[in-house]
Amino acid sequence: MKIVSWNVNGLRACHDHFLRFIKNHKPDIICLQEIKTKQIPIDIQTIKYIQYWFPAKKKGYAGTGVLTKIKPESVKFGIGIKEFDDEGRIITLEFKNFYLINTYFPNSRRDLSRLKFKLKFDNEILKYIRKLNKPVIICGDFNVAHKEIDLANPTSNRGHAGFTDEEREWMTKFLSNGFIDTFRMFEKGKGHYTFWTYMFNARKRNIGWRVDYFIVSKKLEDRIKRSWIFTRVHGSDHAPIGLEVKI
Repeated sequence: MKIVSWNVNGLRACHDHFLRFIKNHKPDIICLQEIKTKQIPIDIQTIKYIQYWFPAKKKGYAGTGVLTKIKPESVKFGIGIKEFDDEGRIITLEFKNFYLINTYFPNSRRDLSRLKFKLKFDNEILKYIRKLNKPVIICGDFNVAHKEIDLANPTSNRGHAGFTDEEREWMTKFLSNGFIDTFRMFEKGKGHYTFWTYMFNARKRNIGWRVDYFIVSKKLEDRIKRSWIFTRVHGSDHAPIGLEVKI
């Protein structure tokens, strides 16, 4: 099974790139974050995938979506906490042997005015996952670079949004609860990023951050065949990421 996760930073803005990606790569499941729309374009609606959309109540903001060729046993939108669910941040699909959770974690903002909100979300999603009775694949934009090798300029960004001690410590705690960062199963080195600001020609210079992840329960470790970044795919300030898993 090939699963893709992509923060599209506006589904309508990424429209042509998204359709091209689906045609060229044919994922079994694709999880989207930051769709920023309640009106899905007709030609996306008619793609031959089962589709689940969870837009934010606020216009042009956040939201998630999942397109799958494999029908899930059940689907849940949100985690039952209004302040998070109003922003369309989580879709959970239950399959026979695992849960797939598509997530768009809050950004703590440049002035860290949403850091408290983000950390609350972080802790609530961990509580939510702990209650599930099957192994988990959780993917999406976590809005945190975990370690210094996960961003190009760790020294100058220390304490900034996405690289605060609090956010990084939460990520360490999260992984210590029986989860694996699948990308690091295959690649231990520097220079691998999933997000680049549109400013300063950052993507061409590869001045980026790795903030998009496929995290899995340790019970699935032996089933992970590949985890990678589609570094050449454009259309957003994030690159898609892929996971190949034997289920």
